[in-house]
Amino acid sequence: MSRIAGVFTALRQEGRGALIPFVEAYDPDRATSLTLLKGMAENGADIIEIGMPFTDPMADGPTIQAAGRRGLLAGATLKGVLGLVHEFRKTNDRTPLVLMGYLNPIDSYGVKAFCEDAAHAGVDGLIIVDLPPEEADLVLPDASANGLDVIRLVAPTTSDARLKQVLAGSSGFVYYVSITGITGTRTASAADLARDIPRIRAVTDLPIAVGFGVRTPEQAATVVAHADAAIVASVLIETLCKETPEAVIRDVRALAEGIKAARKAA
Repeated sequence: MSRIAGVFTALRQEGRGALIPFVEAYDPDRATSLTLLKGMAENGADIIEIGMPFTDPMADGPTIQAAGRRGLLAGATLKGVLGLVHEFRKTNDRTPLVLMGYLNPIDSYGVKAFCEDAAHAGVDGLIIVDLPPEEADLVLPDASANGLDVIRLVAPTTSDARLKQVLAGSSGFVYYVSITGITGTRTASAADLARDIPRIRAVTDLPIAVGFGVRTPEQAATVVAHADAAIVASVLIETLCKETPEAVIRDVRALAEGIKAARKAA
């Protein structure tokens, strides 16, 4: 069983959802990223998503775009991101790590080499935002051969017929982009989730994680009342810009407590 599957199996038995916070690699520097990874894992993060900085992040809002630029200015490369994962794995072999990014840098690195190196470093899954299912064979064989989950994104605009096509060959969990738009803008309502999550569950047994717009412990609790995980990104980067890594870790702890309380009250 993969680390990701193991986490969701354990949480299902506990009767609670998962918290998946986001770290943009090398934002504002490598040392801070490592501090955040370790601190998040120790303060309630069930899975951690790591952004791979890229010059043209089409799905990301201004907050994550700016974080990516800072990461690139700090020297982020795919090799450097994998080195960060390797460093984290020296002290933590339990928390799943998912890399999120775009196809161009992976293609430039070499897909086969990237998947091999990612698995060796300790990566568990990949979210490649601009890889449509029609082109999945560019990555899926090498990812599967190296035990990497390929996590697909679906949206409110994804039709029932398209859902089946998008989710074919996916693993780990489904990333539900709960709004139409870019990251860090508005938030899906409980009514939106109550309408949309059952439609996804009808075509897959994979856990469903909801992202794009989740900002507060209360919103995270609402998400896990309907789905299996809440993904929190932009608001944590905003906190990092205004305060300190310790403040981000504090917010992660509050988000985790909100999710746990929601399941206990259910």
